Amino acid sequence: MKQEVRQAWIDATRPRTLPASAAPVIAATAYACYDGVVVWSAALLCLTFALLAQIASNMGNDYFDYKKGGDTPHRVGPQRAVVSGLISPRAMLIATLCVLAAACCVGLGLVYYGGWQLIPVGIIIALFAMAYSAGPYPLSRYGLGDVTVFIFFGLIAVNFTYYVQSGVFTLPVFLASVAQGLLSINILLVNNYRDMEEDAACNKRTTVVLFGRRFASTWYLLNGFIAIMCTWHVWILQPHVLLLLPLIYIVMHIATYRALLHKQGKELNPLLGRTSLNLLIFTLLLVVAMSLNILL
Repeated sequence: MKQEVRQAWIDATRPRTLPASAAPVIAATAYACYDGVVVWSAALLCLTFALLAQIASNMGNDYFDYKKGGDTPHRVGPQRAVVSGLISPRAMLIATLCVLAAACCVGLGLVYYGGWQLIPVGIIIALFAMAYSAGPYPLSRYGLGDVTVFIFFGLIAVNFTYYVQSGVFTLPVFLASVAQGLLSINILLVNNYRDMEEDAACNKRTTVVLFGRRFASTWYLLNGFIAIMCTWHVWILQPHVLLLLPLIYIVMHIATYRALLHKQGKELNPLLGRTSLNLLIFTLLLVVAMSLNILL
């Protein structure tokens, strides 16, 4: 039983989705390295803050979906910790708030690098980490989950990670943040694609419920190609070498998209991890490309 409870706590963090937090920090730090402004201690704080904030949001989602009836013992996706009975709602809520508090403490350390103006940004991130599932108007239940993911896992995560190291915002980094945001949306799309019927039954109006699976799968496919175009300024610098790198990602992206079209129910669960891995690989290929641009 203890092993089951321990595993339930690990599963509540949703480790397969955590690359969505790590990838934007890695991408922004790669740009900082390329521009000669990297500050490794600030990058490490950004990574820790991002991971803790996402874990708090994931655990809060477990708790609040249970409270609002969004999770049931018959759900198609991986069993949630609270609805399974392995972790009490009170314990999950306390853990969520503790992790969120830890994220805020880490975030305060970034004030040293980015100034006091980062405090409102940190407060907004903390609030939206909870507002995704909690409050009178939970964003994930009203078709705003994708927008939230795009803003916080893309625009804010990448641009402010670069800012705390460099003190400025740049267009190439902004374009990279758009790419990261779109690929992070893909993780959510797979989750909502799988849960469409269940979400519709509990009146959770995700974009997949509102517009259907065909819309979601097409959006998923396009996001990968748009991400490549947003980072074209990196791939094109050494075209005879670097254009091979985005092709690696495209092959993986199309393979996952095709699997999305041909699977259903619990068969879609592994695609959540594959989509998250695709995001991480895209980011690492970007790092390799910028490293080669420095060396060549």
